[in-house]
Amino acid sequence: MTRQLHSRRVVTAVLLVFTWCALWGEVSVANVVSGLVLASLTLMLGLGPGTRGRIVLRPLLRFARLVLGDLVVSTLKVSYEVVTPTDRTRESIVAVDVPYGTRSHLLLLVVAVTVTPGTAAVDADFESGTLYLHLLDHQRRDEVERHVQELAGLACAGLPVAEPMTHGEGVQP
Repeated sequence: MTRQLHSRRVVTAVLLVFTWCALWGEVSVANVVSGLVLASLTLMLGLGPGTRGRIVLRPLLRFARLVLGDLVVSTLKVSYEVVTPTDRTRESIVAVDVPYGTRSHLLLLVVAVTVTPGTAAVDADFESGTLYLHLLDHQRRDEVERHVQELAGLACAGLPVAEPMTHGEGVQP
């Protein structure tokens, strides 16, 4: 097994275990062990999408840094808005189109946007590649659209997929 393939499998297994623990809501010995068993079975059976290349850590780390930074900044802003007596929010729902090649990563984008206070994905159209986002502050619309585009680009750079989805392919309701 090549070093590149080995490191990709390790990163994939760690991400699967992390996701498993997140779904259960806690990191415990039982969740980590059962996550490792499921990750091992998934990798041995070859389940999941294939990749045309390797997982690229630099864009993924930048993606994670941006999301964590968003969490800190937006939590402070939302907290300030909650404790101040005047309501300066101007809520809105906006549609953000992502480039065709990034539609394979739409679920990742939905999660990244939704965990950030002050924004939430209310719908996602996988066929058109459109995210519908609820914004607490409509004045940030352009900034949020640019930010989603940047996150989409980093997701594609870090997690290349075998082939772009063809028209009509994807998650069906």
